[in-house]
Amino acid sequence: MELSSSLLSPRRQTRRIDVGGVPVGDGAPITVQSMTTTKTADVDGTLAQIYALAAAGADIVRCTCNEEAAAEGLAHIVPRSPVPIVADIHFHHEMALAALEAGVQGLRLNPGNLRKEAEIKEVAAEARDRGVPIRIGVNAGSLHPDLYKKYGGATPEALVESARNELALFEEVGFDDVKISVKASSVALMIAAYRLASETFDHPLHLGVTEAGPPPGGLVKGTAGIGTLLAEGIGDTIRYSLTADPVEEARAGRQLLESLGLRERKGLDLIACPSCGRAQVDVIAVAKEAQDALEKLHVPIQVAVMGCVVNGPGEAREADLGIAAGKQKGHLFIRGKIIRVVPEADMVAALVAEAERLVDEGVEARMAAADAGAEAEAEEDRRALLESTGADPNRTAEKIEIIRRHADN
Repeated sequence: MELSSSLLSPRRQTRRIDVGGVPVGDGAPITVQSMTTTKTADVDGTLAQIYALAAAGADIVRCTCNEEAAAEGLAHIVPRSPVPIVADIHFHHEMALAALEAGVQGLRLNPGNLRKEAEIKEVAAEARDRGVPIRIGVNAGSLHPDLYKKYGGATPEALVESARNELALFEEVGFDDVKISVKASSVALMIAAYRLASETFDHPLHLGVTEAGPPPGGLVKGTAGIGTLLAEGIGDTIRYSLTADPVEEARAGRQLLESLGLRERKGLDLIACPSCGRAQVDVIAVAKEAQDALEKLHVPIQVAVMGCVVNGPGEAREADLGIAAGKQKGHLFIRGKIIRVVPEADMVAALVAEAERLVDEGVEARMAAADAGAEAEAEEDRRALLESTGADPNRTAEKIEIIRRHADN
């Protein structure tokens, strides 16, 4: 970390939770979150946005789960996402249960919206059994009416009591795998609420100024609230809430953490798919080999390592450069366009060589230098893979049947 982080207040000690392999709290690196703006039922559109967010610096992405179609979409999205997915639950606990069945790595529940104690405890018990953490997402704009009346408005004390009440219900079923947020659109209220929360709970805190608005005003509000608390050692994961492309949220979060010395600056940004049922190589091993080789070049580009050519180039089309496996070959692509097909054994070497050329010559020049038959060969490999692995290698249809049963209850 940079020297600047040592000049800030020491970070508050918290418990640690695990969100799909990403640690949050207890001294783990502060993570950046954002939320998709697509319809979750639009699987391809949502995945494209998730990959763009990951490339921009998001460590965790939240998707709305407000209807059966959204839950079914999550069943397709989760196994193909490069980062953990958190389902945002609104008013129906059935959607939380369906999202868990879809395989999400986290839930966000708003105590002001989901109010029936039996339903809250049912969701917490299911999350407990699956090892899935929940964020208690208190929002000043949707505070429970009883608390609003008790405190005469959305005060810091009211927001914290809302979180405390929800936590008590979780504890009744033996669930404490929790992070907490107490958001408000007022920067001053948000800061005061999180200060009180940090004194009240030892759970990780998710920071954010809700409904901050469009840039530049939204960026100013978000930075004022989040930055103040981070400087005081409060906060374990953050999200800017902007009326804008969510990629701007991820970039702002990453830049804020870097400017405070809380995350290291990096030139290379490598993303990789999670190795689903159609993956043709050991994605983790190839990604590590590629990262080790590319980091030595100090190239400021976004690189994607994808397990299969069926979906890989399209899902990672925001990346400057990528490679997708399939039929014992590596399919090299720039901004989603296949430019070359190489033997599988040469995947990493080809990726490194193309990265150097890309930096030296630029995107347009390298796309113009694409091999003439590369796209046609890749298309043949896609079709062959679909024939050999089928249309549902992740057995999503089975999950969807269970999701529909939850939605019908």
